[in-house]
Amino acid sequence: MIKYDTIKSELLSDPEVAKEYENSKIEFEIAQSLILARIEANMTQAEVATKMHTTQSVIARLESGQHFPSLKTIHKYAIAINKHINLQL
Repeated sequence: MIKYDTIKSELLSDPEVAKEYENSKIEFEIAQSLILARIEANMTQAEVATKMHTTQSVIARLESGQHFPSLKTIHKYAIAINKHINLQL
């Protein structure tokens, strides 16, 4: 099995891919934070969805890095996994 970091490095060696990644970096960082926090909470996407009164597919979209979720949505997610939001500038 190929590791994520290996694939990421290979893809980012392409200047066009690197530029697009940089343009969407915040979305990917948010997605990664959501996923890691959910895993740390030992919860599935379905369990988070139930607590947020939504569907698993909505949680999958939030965690995909393809969308920029609102702070309100991130707050609901945090409550569902019993975490707090730390915002830094």
